[in-house]
Amino acid sequence: MNISDKDIAFIKAKGLTVEKVMTQIETFKKEIPFIALRSAATLDNGILQLSAHYQKELIALYESKTEELETIKFVPASGAATRMFKDLFKFLDNYNYTKESLNSYTNHEKATAIRLFLIGLEKFPFYTNVIEKIKESYPRFESLSEGKQLYLFIEMMLKDKGMNYGSYPKGLLPFHNYSESIATSFEEHLYEAAGYATSASGNSKLHFTISKDHLEAFKDEFDRIKKRVEKKTNTKFDISYSFQKQETDTIAVNEDNTPFRTKNEELLFRPGGHGALIENLNDLDADIIYIKNIDNVVVRKYQEEVSGYKKILAGKLIEIQEEVFRILRAIDKEIPTGSALEDIKTFLVKQLNVRLPLDFDKFAEHHKLEFLREALDRPIRVCGMVINEGEPGGGPFWVKKENGRLVLQIIETAQIDIKDTRQQQILKSATHFNPVDLVCGIKNYKGKKFDLLKHVDPNAGFITTKSVDGKTLKALELPGLWNGAMSNWISVFIEVPLTTFNPVKTVNDLLKSAHQVKLFT
Repeated sequence: MNISDKDIAFIKAKGLTVEKVMTQIETFKKEIPFIALRSAATLDNGILQLSAHYQKELIALYESKTEELETIKFVPASGAATRMFKDLFKFLDNYNYTKESLNSYTNHEKATAIRLFLIGLEKFPFYTNVIEKIKESYPRFESLSEGKQLYLFIEMMLKDKGMNYGSYPKGLLPFHNYSESIATSFEEHLYEAAGYATSASGNSKLHFTISKDHLEAFKDEFDRIKKRVEKKTNTKFDISYSFQKQETDTIAVNEDNTPFRTKNEELLFRPGGHGALIENLNDLDADIIYIKNIDNVVVRKYQEEVSGYKKILAGKLIEIQEEVFRILRAIDKEIPTGSALEDIKTFLVKQLNVRLPLDFDKFAEHHKLEFLREALDRPIRVCGMVINEGEPGGGPFWVKKENGRLVLQIIETAQIDIKDTRQQQILKSATHFNPVDLVCGIKNYKGKKFDLLKHVDPNAGFITTKSVDGKTLKALELPGLWNGAMSNWISVFIEVPLTTFNPVKTVNDLLKSAHQVKLFT
């Protein structure tokens, strides 16, 4: 790598070291090996299905502990909502209302997303605001052709001369239209948190990871809604924010693995993906941390059901923690033998999905102790899993590690060699999907925080191909927050209903029942 003093200064200004950058370049050269899937996790093998009675017990357990537990809800919310409007931006680029009708365009372009958007137009929460602004600029709007009306509507909605929603953070877009107000997903996260992530004194902590550019906008939104939401929920909210750290950026390289340089001959660094947020998570201090994406919310009539399942996951976390902590305290006093050892082995296998070495019983006593302590003294996560209905993203799988042991993991498609027929078959056999619905315990049995950075699998990132200024580059994504960044956690997967998973990946998702205060008639 030809590196200048200017490059070194640039690297240091980002909080990185030359050594770290060189390590990243070596990663590009060596490439990141694909994950070796052994099988999909299913209800018979790795995913728990809880009875209604057991669910009630877990809710009761969680509610009995609220006075002594500090909880916080962690919401990744950075970035603009551009991808949410991808089909609408394409429409603005390609449709010429002076040359063809809207019907002709949607037919030859097979633009089903545009048809659905038009059909549901008045059901979108932003409809009234956009229409009012359009009519200020186009008094004869109603007399225009259908195609021009739709074009002007979308233009007014997305572009900076209008509502500028195309540049908004997703958390501050209008999501739900109530009779008294229009709610953003940021606001809905507050209402939802009030249902389960509150202390005995009625306080609720939330932490949002956002873009630094959007900080003031989020603060303004909270100031706007604070009084109303706190009164309705009888809850006081403590909101904090953080940004993806510069030092988690990764260097981009050319196709020959030499550093990519911009037109100004500067090194190019790119955000390391959501896996970089393990640093932000590591900065928090709480007994229980809930993790949920910014766009996965529902209108309030469904929030009680969603909150119930959060309490179930948290109750299971507490149940597991209590047993793990009991065992570790017992191990501190004496090496378990006989029936005590058998009980621990059963707990590891049946409850924590730990696969014991085949020759474990032949280990020397101190090696058994070392294995048990290493297997138990880790952060714990309980993850909701929903039935797989073809959504893109990660899923639960049994994975073979370098030491030959099988472990339960959440794996992204990008980590899998889909050219391998066997791996592709395993991927297709997956019955469940990870909706980013996690409840985490980040303290050990002595009440001290784990250093979460020590539990990341650095080999679980992936390399992607991008383009800048017409030039192809390779980018390095860090191990995903709920993938490789939590690879070495104790992982327990529980089936939850699809009603708990309602992300807004495209604008038309806002037409689904989970986001409609009044359903279509």
